[in-house]
Amino acid sequence: MSERQFDATSTTDQVLDGIDLSGKRVVITGCSSGLGAEAARALASRGAAVTLTGRDVEKTRAVADTIRESTGNDRLDVRALELDVPDSVRAFAKGWLADHDRLDLLLNNAGVMACPLRRTAEGWEQQFATNHVGHFLLTALLAPALKAAAPSRVVNVSSGGHRLSDVDYEDTHFEERAYDKFVAYGQSKTANILHAVELDRRLGPAGVHAYAIHPGVIMTELARHMSAEDIHAITGSRSEDQPPMTLQSVEAGAATGVFAGTAPELEGRGALYLEDCQVSGTTPPEGALGCSAYALDPENARRLWAHTEGLLGERFDLA
Repeated sequence: MSERQFDATSTTDQVLDGIDLSGKRVVITGCSSGLGAEAARALASRGAAVTLTGRDVEKTRAVADTIRESTGNDRLDVRALELDVPDSVRAFAKGWLADHDRLDLLLNNAGVMACPLRRTAEGWEQQFATNHVGHFLLTALLAPALKAAAPSRVVNVSSGGHRLSDVDYEDTHFEERAYDKFVAYGQSKTANILHAVELDRRLGPAGVHAYAIHPGVIMTELARHMSAEDIHAITGSRSEDQPPMTLQSVEAGAATGVFAGTAPELEGRGALYLEDCQVSGTTPPEGALGCSAYALDPENARRLWAHTEGLLGERFDLA
């Protein structure tokens, strides 16, 4: 395949052009709408067997029906998954592994953003619980299937919003400090990147590589808790040396995650942060925002792994 060039306007269909996913099996979280639904459609259109998960099963099932009709691909199934409920994550993984022994791509897409302070039954702050802890547990439980399908990939949908906060290990769940919905979102998105870094260190030698991506700025249901003032605060607070923030289509927003999960250019590489359908990082390509150094720091990634194991009360060596 000749060298391909993509940017912030590239769509899922463009990054998948010429790629055959027949025989590949994919799990995507958060498929009831938005980026997850579009990623599922695009991957199914190339022949992949896709498991769509969602909290709202009926809504997710309707998405799957639409994909079947538009792609002609019947290799789709829908399963319930509530990422902020560990028992739901464990039940999903147990049921899925009972039916499948190989997994080529896990796209950890679901999330919540800038919501009011809510706590899980365990007392965890909901954004951290949903965006990070649930995906951490899900990935660990599905690791045997990922290893069986190697070379395989895990893609965590992070955000440029990770710059809002590193992980506060002393008060992750805002028990002592005042709750700030954007700081909470930022630390959960930093955790998505750190998770990919440590996951790749542990599973990369087995052929399972992990990536974190910034999808861009897309008005999906993720932003349902944000007011007009919130949106203005984000889009209007750019420094002069940063590229302007522009809204992208859902097809473009889902493209970077699909690229990370399928691009032959990434074969054998991992622990990478991507945006605009290209590898970014602390020294990003022109026009990209890049990644904060703390989010790619290997020692920070190891610390987060141990911290998350402590929350779950279980060790996951995976290697």
